[in-house]
Amino acid sequence: MSNRRMGPGPRGMAMGGPRQPISRDTVKRLLGYVKPFWPRLLVVLACIILNAVATASAATFLGRIIDDHITPMLAQVNPDFSGLLRAILWMAGLYVLAIGATFAQARIMAVISQSVLRKVRDEMFEHMQTLPIRYFDTHTHGEVMSHYTNDADTLRQLVSQVLPQTISSIITLAVVFISMLNCSVWLTLLMVIGTAVMLKVTMKIGGGSAKYFTKQQASLASLNGYIEEMINGQKVVKVFNHEPQAKEEFDRRNDELCENATEANKLSNILGPVNNNMGHLLYVILAIAGGALAIGNVTNLSLHGTGALTLGNIAAFLTLSRNFMMPINQMAQQISFIAMAIAGAERIFKLMDEEPEADAGYVKLVNAKEVNGELTEAEEHTGMWAWKHPHSADGTVTYTKLAGDVVMEHVDFAYDPEKPVLHDISLYAKPGQKVAFVGATGAGKTTITNLINRFYDIADGKIRYDGININKICKSDLRKSLGVVLQDVNLFTGTVMDNIRYGKLDATDEECIAAAKLANADDFITRLPEGYNTVLKGDGSGLSQGQRQLISIARAAVADPPVMILDEATSSIDTRTEALVARGMDKLMEGRTVFVIAHRLSTVQNSDVIMVLDHGRIIERGSHDQLIAEKGQYYQLYTGAFELE
Repeated sequence: MSNRRMGPGPRGMAMGGPRQPISRDTVKRLLGYVKPFWPRLLVVLACIILNAVATASAATFLGRIIDDHITPMLAQVNPDFSGLLRAILWMAGLYVLAIGATFAQARIMAVISQSVLRKVRDEMFEHMQTLPIRYFDTHTHGEVMSHYTNDADTLRQLVSQVLPQTISSIITLAVVFISMLNCSVWLTLLMVIGTAVMLKVTMKIGGGSAKYFTKQQASLASLNGYIEEMINGQKVVKVFNHEPQAKEEFDRRNDELCENATEANKLSNILGPVNNNMGHLLYVILAIAGGALAIGNVTNLSLHGTGALTLGNIAAFLTLSRNFMMPINQMAQQISFIAMAIAGAERIFKLMDEEPEADAGYVKLVNAKEVNGELTEAEEHTGMWAWKHPHSADGTVTYTKLAGDVVMEHVDFAYDPEKPVLHDISLYAKPGQKVAFVGATGAGKTTITNLINRFYDIADGKIRYDGININKICKSDLRKSLGVVLQDVNLFTGTVMDNIRYGKLDATDEECIAAAKLANADDFITRLPEGYNTVLKGDGSGLSQGQRQLISIARAAVADPPVMILDEATSSIDTRTEALVARGMDKLMEGRTVFVIAHRLSTVQNSDVIMVLDHGRIIERGSHDQLIAEKGQYYQLYTGAFELE
């Protein structure tokens, strides 16, 4: 349901204000979604350890092959290759084991990541349903959608790739480090010094890229919001030749995204080559140092004790150094992805932490029936409704028959505290009355209906529904009693029948068809390719604006509410069709309290009360004949002396 009045604050608020540093709470909260999968994570951990041990063992085994098989065979005239072949097969077996562990780890993490993503999206969407209209008035649709697409995708990468790779890197470093100590303590010390220098450089470059990845996510959401807005308004853009201005604004936002993404990826892309080259340099230094120690007959120190530094030791250590450098490079590359994922998580959690729509109401709307002249609650649908009042003092329950008596007493309201919209509005609508609001755009007509629905809460005054302060009525029950037909029609993907039934989910096909006939929509619906089973897509883009509005009216009719709010309900219908719909609307409005907002004064002439609003104040009220006789602003509007803006 859309509202033409915008709330306070600019759209795309994610771009405003200073960014807070990444908190540990975000990381803990994110890990909380992974925690339920701890049995599978233990299997993944076992696979990671198995992979690390197998890879390190294969490198160590290489040293044994050289020292125990290849070197002795060099002195033999007729060498026996059977031992070497068995050793190579053992080493191949270790690599196959590592490949199997990696495959199992990837499969399990794919399941975990998608399960986590599903849970996050479920919670995000469920919470979004509880947010007030104000939130959607101050955030673009594209920005909200970005949480489900871009931000959620960064979480998928974090859980499925970054998290296991980081754990794998840490475990691999530990296993390989022990294996290197088992080869040579002296070379390991040299390796540690070189690694410390690399980490210093990595943290310097990675820290700079993390800041820009955070900005990249925010500017991406802003761009998505603008694209979504332009797609929806493309006809308006073309009609008013606004293409150059639209492109200029797009270029501005796109340039901002490009700048942030370039800075982020520039530093991120530098990281890999820098680490690789430093790794190559360290490899050369280790090879030279190892050769010097061997030539100089320096006593080698290892976890096994002391001895000579053999060619096999040097070859194994150089292989292990490669295995040691690889996880460091991986961790360096993951810094950028972690920063981007945490930024996405913060944006998602910000949405999930938005204050839900407050509802302190306790009066419920229930099916009712009369027994011996008294109202009682009924389990089945009776066509009669009542307000159920629980009394906490004595535990008793009383019932008030729903009649549709709406009263506003001295109501003041402002979307922005600095800019009041309504001033001292007082009105009443008795059951069965038709009350019309007339006035220029921005006079406060739609705002009044928003307050009756409790899309916003009033600053001062009272609104009573059947004598009950609407703040005491549960919002869902309050809105269930109100039928709303808006100027902006929203149709959903599904059949025409499904869209009509949206007003009452348990309505039968016969009830939906009867509602369509009441709104004079049956004629064009039956001429559709599949009639009522025709599937609508893209907000009913295959229908005319008037046809979409007729379906919207049928949707309200099938709900059979005691109070109707018609906000420019016939503005998109031609005058001929309007005359047909008017008869159906008159039937729909029989016995109901009806609030009508209209620019066409012909649609409000038969109203019981017409109220003329100007800048949030009621300046005239009365029937059509009374207001014509007074020759005030309504008279000027009706005679054309003054036109609505």
